[in-house]
Amino acid sequence: MDLNILKKLCLTDGVSSDEGRVRELIISEIEKYADSIETDSSGNLIVFKKGRERPVNKLLLSAHMDEVGFIITHVNADGTLCVDEVGGIDRRVIPGKRIRLCDSDIFGVFGVKPIHLLDSEGRNKIPKLSEMYADIGAKDKEDAENHITIGELAAFEGYYEDNGTSITAKALDDRAGCAVLIEMIKSELPYDMYFTFVVQEEVGLRGAKTAAYSVDPDFAIVVETTTAADIPDVDESKQVCRLGEGAVISFMDRRTIYDKELYREAFAAAKNAGVKAQAKQAVAGGNDSGVISVTRSGVRTIAVSLPCRYLHSPHTVAYKEDLIAVEKTVKALANRIAGGLES
Repeated sequence: MDLNILKKLCLTDGVSSDEGRVRELIISEIEKYADSIETDSSGNLIVFKKGRERPVNKLLLSAHMDEVGFIITHVNADGTLCVDEVGGIDRRVIPGKRIRLCDSDIFGVFGVKPIHLLDSEGRNKIPKLSEMYADIGAKDKEDAENHITIGELAAFEGYYEDNGTSITAKALDDRAGCAVLIEMIKSELPYDMYFTFVVQEEVGLRGAKTAAYSVDPDFAIVVETTTAADIPDVDESKQVCRLGEGAVISFMDRRTIYDKELYREAFAAAKNAGVKAQAKQAVAGGNDSGVISVTRSGVRTIAVSLPCRYLHSPHTVAYKEDLIAVEKTVKALANRIAGGLES
């Protein structure tokens, strides 16, 4: 995989409902290789790539373009900004972090009441988002309003580092999935396949619902990023998945009970590709499978995910070997499904 693509994707802001920059980047990467590229009214990219043969089963591969972030709701008299979250964010990671306002290209930092002004109870509790503020350095309300607008979105400051073993970046969820799909579109495929890069997954799986309806596939592979809790003081049974153990295959989450045959086939695909795979050992979370699997008369669906620590934070961590495992597993599974897995 060309990791320069992943770097560009992660450093591009695309908070839910504002995925345009990510979409244009993806188009620039695939336009020479895809046979058709459509942007629907929701903002989804629907891509068709011809293979050497027509498929036995119509297959969709999907990843989401959006990331979690913030939206400006009010400007205070002193020029600081009140915000609300867009998608689920752990409040513990917010104070002191830098953000970029996506339209005005202004940077700010999250502040909270200074610790020396808190009583003992306040020092030990997680502040509510309403008790935080974004400071863009404005001298007062008028100054701030000259540069920003209510309703403007903000993303965590872009960050990407590759130390040879791991990648630390914002928005690996789900730019890693997007990178895998881009690589497949650039390659020679044995069968015709459809790809969707969808919007607004983080706020209710909205884009995938319309995109899957348009494609109307028989099968779908959702390429995602999922939470790894393989950190100190977490019991092994609660770690969900672990870095270094390969692609994560889901059997059930809060939105989907996955196709049992595809679950088995995913592990077989990883084995045949010579890479590791692991089960997601928790019934938790959810992804675009939740709407794709129930589209029209139903779609047989599986999710293949990259294990990642500190999801939905400015600095998420994943292993490069796991990303390769995801890519190879998805390719092998896609070829198996399109080539004649009985529907």
